[in-house]
Amino acid sequence: MSYPESVLYQVTKPARYTGGEWNAVLKDWRQIDIKVALSYPDIYEIGMSNLALPILYQLLNSQPDVLAERVFTPWVDMAAAMRAAGTPLLSLESKHPLKDFDIIGFSLGYELTYTNVLEMLDLAGLPVLAADRDDSQPLIIAGGSCALNPEPMTDFIDLFIIGDGEEVILELIEGFRRWKGKGASKKELLKSLATIDGIYVPSLYQVEYNSDGSPKSITPTEASTTIRRRIVAKLPPPVTRPVVPYIEVVQDRGAVEISRGCSRGCRFCHAGIVYRPVRERPQEEVFQAVSQLVTNCGYDEVSLVSLSTSDYTNIDELVAQLSQRYRSHNLAISLPSLRINHSSVRLISSLSSRRKTGLTLAPEAASPRLQRVINKVTSEDELMATAEAAFASGWTTLKLYFMLGLPTETVEDVEGISQMVNRVHSLGKRVPGRRPRLRISLATFIPKPHTPFQWVAQEEEQQLTSKLEHLMQGLRRRGIKLSWQDPKTSLLEAVLSRGDRRLGRVIHRAWQLGATFDAWGERLNYENWLGAFGEAGLKPAFYAQRPRPLDELLPWAHIDSGVSTSFLKQEYRRALKGQETADCRYQPCHVCGLEKREPQCQQKYRQLSQNRR
Repeated sequence: MSYPESVLYQVTKPARYTGGEWNAVLKDWRQIDIKVALSYPDIYEIGMSNLALPILYQLLNSQPDVLAERVFTPWVDMAAAMRAAGTPLLSLESKHPLKDFDIIGFSLGYELTYTNVLEMLDLAGLPVLAADRDDSQPLIIAGGSCALNPEPMTDFIDLFIIGDGEEVILELIEGFRRWKGKGASKKELLKSLATIDGIYVPSLYQVEYNSDGSPKSITPTEASTTIRRRIVAKLPPPVTRPVVPYIEVVQDRGAVEISRGCSRGCRFCHAGIVYRPVRERPQEEVFQAVSQLVTNCGYDEVSLVSLSTSDYTNIDELVAQLSQRYRSHNLAISLPSLRINHSSVRLISSLSSRRKTGLTLAPEAASPRLQRVINKVTSEDELMATAEAAFASGWTTLKLYFMLGLPTETVEDVEGISQMVNRVHSLGKRVPGRRPRLRISLATFIPKPHTPFQWVAQEEEQQLTSKLEHLMQGLRRRGIKLSWQDPKTSLLEAVLSRGDRRLGRVIHRAWQLGATFDAWGERLNYENWLGAFGEAGLKPAFYAQRPRPLDELLPWAHIDSGVSTSFLKQEYRRALKGQETADCRYQPCHVCGLEKREPQCQQKYRQLSQNRR
């Protein structure tokens, strides 16, 4: 079946729902034993820009007895039209209803997409609560960075994949294959899959709470005490024949993951912990991937993706060679995560493409003191040299990312942001020709699980607004555009980020009250969320704005990221003292916990032990 034209005529961008794109994989439904729906809980344009989705799409479709098809959250007009017409949510490839698949897998990369998961299940005609689904209905799984604290979503998901999914998903498929042949119950399936390293089945754990609301115990009934994050030793083959969208998407370019993980140790950064250690793709693989992307998809821009692109070994050489090879193609090379240091100037100079994409730099904090607290030290001289090189090389738009509300932040730290920005702006004014534009993006600090700041309270809205007003007074120049996220959005993100499984009641009720697309400013109805919290007898401030004692049991304590709690506590104390921790790629092992399991870290730890003798 497919969506009726009477439905598609009612909605904006019907191409979001029609499929049939270039490079899409369509297998014979009748000949396939295991059918997987890869679900991204946001609109098509955002989901098609996700890097994990094409990796899993390629991997699963390479299995002869497995098909993987895509599905995204219908926008509100489409959801309303589908409900009015009684049309269920369909996959893009074969247009089969989601409820006909064996497995539905959700990618959880942002907490404010949680209600969209419920919306998709409901539009599929499935019960949103895991406890209400029977053995005839699909297995609902989830992964992604948010799964490192899966507790808020445990009411809705049958199992979570913790960490890199490339190996786990094939082991899960094998377990599902054996179970399907036996005809056993879904409960038996879940117990079996829970024995796979990196799989968390929440129904096999019981959680108790203290009288003050903090977790008292997390007890497995028929599973391991802890769930270890899966880490692939080698990056999977790059996706060189991705599905090419018919409509413009957020990241409308080719993408090559050149490395995974970051060892910089920024103390606010969730990704810096949950994607450790660093694994680089060989240069020759990158060259081949770019060549195949251009051939297979016709892209004229390719993004070199990593958490810290400028840390890739010999990145300036890689970029220079790519620019030279594709000079006649006018291929633009995009560097989405460029660290500000002396090597950035050389790197910018090597970007010799005639077309200049926007350049993004993320100092996060401006004052040297606060930079040491967050362990991301960027000297102003290095920033100015990087900006000057960018302007001189022809960039006309420079985006700078900063955070407000960082631990120990003062008004003087906030004033440092305006001083830094104004100095960059003055540099741009001296460039001949078109005057460059500065886009300043301000994010509220969100305390994230598995980071040294997981115990820190988020600042309240009144304090944040006061700091914003103070900053705006210092940024009154033409050519500077400031964007700022609503503090209520940041509060909700902090709540869901560090929440426990009691938040399932809140998420469920908020969705019933109409909450979907909460990440979209015009869609967030905070009053509905407050009503949902009130009905559940919970308060947002308990999760977001309460400092947590270092000895408190955290809701995600049974999820082993590979980085030890003792190391995180050590880093938290160093932050309060304003002490830096060097990058372990170039310094001795910091004994973060990965030395117990990762070969490259074990080798570095042995070197440290020998030097101590």
